[in-house]
Amino acid sequence: MGEVHEQASVRDWSRLLGKSFAAVTGRPLLAGCAPDDPDFARQLFLSPLPLVSHGTGADPIFCYANRAALTLWAMDWEAFTRLPSRLSAEDDPDIQRDRNRFLQQAAERGWVSDYTGIRKAADGRRFRIGETVLWTIRDADGQPRGQAALIGKVTPL
Repeated sequence: MGEVHEQASVRDWSRLLGKSFAAVTGRPLLAGCAPDDPDFARQLFLSPLPLVSHGTGADPIFCYANRAALTLWAMDWEAFTRLPSRLSAEDDPDIQRDRNRFLQQAAERGWVSDYTGIRKAADGRRFRIGETVLWTIRDADGQPRGQAALIGKVTPL
């Protein structure tokens, strides 16, 4: 099968992530590498900043995680891309309410740049994500395709 980033669907999604991020923030997702660059998907997957995204379902499932995110959550691609995104956070009403509030803000505004939240890895480790850009992914027609989070800081708890 090769590397995850070599799959056509992952290359297409990576391109959409890059274009939608630039559209809402006015800056590139990857410095020095445009979404249409043939190497964009590989560079995004290997980026040191964790990046995750989920689709638009009622209980959205993760559809992307770069290597840094997979390592952070202690999961492989197959397991992570079957995980409902709400399960990446603890099952605590306050944590889930806070997460949902920021997802809603990103849906309404297009993006938020100050997201902080507590998450849990598959191995039980807890960590705080901060300096996180959370944005709504839109296709070329402006239709929402999901939401993504670029995590700027991770603090073990």
